[in-house]
Amino acid sequence: MDWIVKDEKFNKENIVNNGNKFITGNGYMGFRGTLEEYTKNELVACNLAGLYDRQGDKWREPVNAPNGIFTALTVDGKELGVLREEPLEHVQVLDIMEGVHRRNTVWKTEKGKVTIKSQRFVSLSDVHLICVKLSVFTEQSCEVVIKTGIDGDVWDINGPHLENYSFEKGEKYIKLAATTQELKVTVVSAEICKRSFAAQETVEESEKGIFRYIRFYADPMTEYTIYKYVSVYTGNDEACNIVAECLRSAQKAAEEGYEKNYEAHVAKWKDRWDISDVLIEGNDDDQLALRYSIYQLQIIAPVHSDKLSIPARGLSGQTYKGAIFWDTEMFMLPFFLHTAPEAAMNLVNYRIRTLHGAREKAKYYGYKGAFYAWESQEDGQDGCSDFNVTDVFTGRPVKTYFKDKQVHISAAVAYAIWETYKFTVDDRLLLKGGAEVIIECARFYYSYAYFKEDKDRYEILDVIGPDEYHERVNNNAYTSKMVYHTLEVALETLDLLLKKYPREYSQLVSGLNLSREEVLKLIKFKSKLYIPQPEEKTLVIEQFSGYNALEDCTLKDVKSRLQDPKEYWGGGHGVATTTKIIKQADVVLMLYLFRNEYSDEVKKANWQYYEPRTEHGSSLSPCIYALLSCDIGNEEWAYPFFVKTANMDLTGESKQFAGSIYIGGTHPAANGGAWMSVILGFAGLQINDGEISIKPELPEGWNRIAFKVILRGEKYFIDIRKNSTTSMTTGDIIKIS
Repeated sequence: MDWIVKDEKFNKENIVNNGNKFITGNGYMGFRGTLEEYTKNELVACNLAGLYDRQGDKWREPVNAPNGIFTALTVDGKELGVLREEPLEHVQVLDIMEGVHRRNTVWKTEKGKVTIKSQRFVSLSDVHLICVKLSVFTEQSCEVVIKTGIDGDVWDINGPHLENYSFEKGEKYIKLAATTQELKVTVVSAEICKRSFAAQETVEESEKGIFRYIRFYADPMTEYTIYKYVSVYTGNDEACNIVAECLRSAQKAAEEGYEKNYEAHVAKWKDRWDISDVLIEGNDDDQLALRYSIYQLQIIAPVHSDKLSIPARGLSGQTYKGAIFWDTEMFMLPFFLHTAPEAAMNLVNYRIRTLHGAREKAKYYGYKGAFYAWESQEDGQDGCSDFNVTDVFTGRPVKTYFKDKQVHISAAVAYAIWETYKFTVDDRLLLKGGAEVIIECARFYYSYAYFKEDKDRYEILDVIGPDEYHERVNNNAYTSKMVYHTLEVALETLDLLLKKYPREYSQLVSGLNLSREEVLKLIKFKSKLYIPQPEEKTLVIEQFSGYNALEDCTLKDVKSRLQDPKEYWGGGHGVATTTKIIKQADVVLMLYLFRNEYSDEVKKANWQYYEPRTEHGSSLSPCIYALLSCDIGNEEWAYPFFVKTANMDLTGESKQFAGSIYIGGTHPAANGGAWMSVILGFAGLQINDGEISIKPELPEGWNRIAFKVILRGEKYFIDIRKNSTTSMTTGDIIKIS
């Protein structure tokens, strides 16, 4: 059962959460874990990676494809479905080993029991393909109608996004095509439905859908099965004729049959798990939670394209506008670096490809260099609104400064490129745009910084750090440290290229118009940049200038001041704004990222100071406290935070609203954080200059961790065991290829 996520009873209240919990995907698209008879009212979505649309003056967001798996059942003229008739039995299953969604539902009717069984997968072997196997079983003779086809009336948060619907009915297929409203991109879905039993079949069109009606008289105790092969293409695909290619994909799948497609899909999953699985012995719940986190990362990995990255809510819907945040670089990239380096390269290549958008944003604000989008969409444009929160009392939008002042995003991009370079030692990453991005980020910070002559230092003023409850602060420790790191790696990059690739260095410097004088300014900027330091007595680092003067109250105190549970805690009037209560790890994140530069005493003092003052209102927060706990040798502190982050999407216990704005969906940053907590935390895996080492401390009850990593083309197996007698932990690192 370490591979199975299951619900054994239907509960209407769980429909939205189950859409996230039972999701399937392949990086090209994500299909929410909804049942076949559901419609947009139950938030059915086939969310497409990298395709965005804006309807009118609403937010731009990703596009949901028409639902090609829709299937509804009618028995003797009465429609059956979990929302129409309470089922006698109902089981919904996600097999994360195979990436397969299953359901088994039984109703009690006047004709005895009627059962639906279905199995479906979003294919890894053909990223455009969804396959469905659905069976109907009746205890007594009755007339059955299966309505199945393509439902183009899709769920949108800020839509509708599709228009100009057109339908086509072939001898064996049906097809629906539409275009997006803003950029007129074609979205097409083709479906072929096969069956081995005799039936009367008709096809009918609605305003936004095309459906088959399969009518037959069911014999008792006989199973009737249909197989659906659904293909999805968009104008973003490289195919010359996407409509024809979409149909060919469905036809090829139908000719090969369900079992062959299923076997090819499962084989791909086997390959993925062979390198990414982590074995935990001693706690079955933790084993499942970690594997589930890894599964969530695998289904959103853009392995098929070097033009895409991973949105903050994965492919679970349109929340957060389907945008790419710093979540990807800081919380997901480590998993892919260690287990799928090619996917990691794709993620950083997205930032290289969208450099132009970052330059345009910097220019818009009057700065030089690259100011990356806080909510980046397909070409690097910022999807972030000026009004991200709604006042729950007045219903009016509230001005926020996420887009303008979260300048640490550019540092996250530079950090990710440099970490990837260090991990792979692939100079091509720097030569093919990585170096240019890092230097442009450093340029941006020089133009953003303020030099205070009276203190003879540069300061980073008017920013928002990871703690978003305190806006427009000065000298945020995390931001300033990340700016320093960006300058450091920019100068190191220039030195590396000058020594190893003088011709490419000259071309880069010439193309950027980077003078010797400007390089000297960056060196001076780095040497005189102010970074908050630990206080002499307490060893605590002030999160930002003036933080110590804020009200020092408890989290319980702040919660008691809420008048509405959906209130936003930050901004100009939030309940946390004038207090020391913070949203998420901020100073603690800085201390983890640069842990080799701070003593254990400093790290421990800050952990103990900030954790009671942290709401953990972001899914990014718990894993950081877990990681720093492990770094200072306290796995007991770390373990509860691992449990929280690893189970976030299994339990659904996370924030669903920011003000009145729905922010539900999956949490891939938390999934990445769960992996990091185990591998980089409890296992203590470190890689320095191509050398692997471990410093393991297993939580109580864990007897073993075993996993593989890929480093510079070589695979390694790490096996860590706790001696049950002595409680001593030992580990082996074995090179396997």
